[in-house]
Amino acid sequence: MSAVSTSDVLLVERSADGIVTLTLNRPDAHNALSPELSAALERAIDALRGDTILRAVVLTGAGESFCAGGDIKSMRETVAGERALRVRRSERFAGMLAAIRALPVPVLARVNGPAHGGGAGLASIADIAIASDTATFGFTEPKIGIAPATISPYVLERIGAASAGRLFLTAQRFPATEGLRLGLYDCVVRRGELDAQVKHELDAILQCSPSALAACKRLIAEVPRLERDAAIAHTARVLADLWETDDAREGIAAFAEKRKPRWLRKT
Repeated sequence: MSAVSTSDVLLVERSADGIVTLTLNRPDAHNALSPELSAALERAIDALRGDTILRAVVLTGAGESFCAGGDIKSMRETVAGERALRVRRSERFAGMLAAIRALPVPVLARVNGPAHGGGAGLASIADIAIASDTATFGFTEPKIGIAPATISPYVLERIGAASAGRLFLTAQRFPATEGLRLGLYDCVVRRGELDAQVKHELDAILQCSPSALAACKRLIAEVPRLERDAAIAHTARVLADLWETDDAREGIAAFAEKRKPRWLRKT
């Protein structure tokens, strides 16, 4: 793993096989999302959108925490400022979440510790969320007079309105095992096994066609919004288009020849 760019608040590392790890790097503040950290994340995600050899993104935190949510100091500035500042910051955070979700590669959350407020939201936007058994989560915003607004679309997609009701309305912290039961996390492992489990998921991803995985992400985003007849027609066209790709030809040939596929990597 080599660092491709760093800042004081965000570490960006790339492996030779196209895995990029984004590490929130404010451990003394439990990786709370300051404006500087959010801006660094925005820049990193913007750069990754045009990365043609990217295979997956891992989002994690430095130190003992994943992400404590919003930074209280910046929240005080936001509350004291003009409405235009509040709208701008809310819209930027919402846009960053949407940009992470829209990446055409799998996004994994490596939840190494507590994930509260916006931190639980970051776990919710991941395609695959893997948590340490020492992690806790909670949508704690009502305890400081606000609500989990911009993260709510992703949380509701993951756990549903019924489960979100209690979590939002009590703002309690819960253990990772409860997050697993509700569907916030896909897997919970012992802390010492977290990296091995992330690697297991990444190894499986790397065996798959990049263009097929991008198509899978689009299907997951698009099909639930379509009426049944429209979904049937749309998915038939998607499959027909995929049959015509180099990855389909290579994948089918590799299967027939009992060898590993050599996926085309654009440069």
